[in-house]
Amino acid sequence: MSKEMAIATVLKTSPGSSIQDLGRSGQAKFGIPVSGAMDLKSFAWVNHILQNDLNNAVLEISQPGFHLQFDLPTSIAIAGAQALIRLNGEELEGTNFISIKPQDVLEIGAFLTGSRLYMGVRYGFKTPKILNSRSFYQGLTQESHLSKGEKIQYFTDSQAAPILNAKAKWSSDWYQGEEIQAYPGPDFYLLKEQQRERLFSESFQISQLSNRMGLQLLELLDNKLPELPTNPVFPGTVQITSGGKILILLKDAQVTGGYPRILQLDEESQSILAQKRPGNKIRLKLKKP
Repeated sequence: MSKEMAIATVLKTSPGSSIQDLGRSGQAKFGIPVSGAMDLKSFAWVNHILQNDLNNAVLEISQPGFHLQFDLPTSIAIAGAQALIRLNGEELEGTNFISIKPQDVLEIGAFLTGSRLYMGVRYGFKTPKILNSRSFYQGLTQESHLSKGEKIQYFTDSQAAPILNAKAKWSSDWYQGEEIQAYPGPDFYLLKEQQRERLFSESFQISQLSNRMGLQLLELLDNKLPELPTNPVFPGTVQITSGGKILILLKDAQVTGGYPRILQLDEESQSILAQKRPGNKIRLKLKKP
């Protein structure tokens, strides 16, 4: 079976659409963040449904109004946010798995739940690799988000029968709740008992200051802790500023920081947080190491 190179053309997009895979591990010593898919659970589901390699690159779409035209047949899978999806103008139901024919146009409309939608293609999107990853990151890759008119390469296999009869159903229930689980961070011991009690007994609202680098919670936590010497930080690290702002670092965050590292989110909770929108509330729950 021979695979031909095909082109998917971006007909319409908004800032926030990018190509992502598992990211760049082992580069922190050079100041390079991990990047990669914000919601690894949805990312993995897409590649699983398509029988792809685990690290095949997918589209991460964080705003509605994305249109993509395929020039040759393929199969695609969608997970993450639930959205209104049309194929050649006709609304689709059960959009977990879609068979694509030549010149088909896929439209991603309003998001019904969630904040980020993942769309994968059979064999993955074939954008250039930098440091063994196709993940977009400003200053490292040629671009930080997709633009109108951009052409994305993918493989098609015209001799292979399309993958049909995929019965698996994607559910958004897992990210609908408020609970976010976290382990104690390296500086958790610096918090007073009153701070800890409030941290785990109250709900916190996600502010408008939210992007792939991190997010800020609206409510302040009374804090007198000083800034510390610069230390390593990771996606999912929860920091507190001297003014009491709670910051949660995400995939494109810096690799070092001086604010106390009070918590560290587990991978599942990072995926849940990736599907939250500004204004949503979360409740932190402490996990025992």
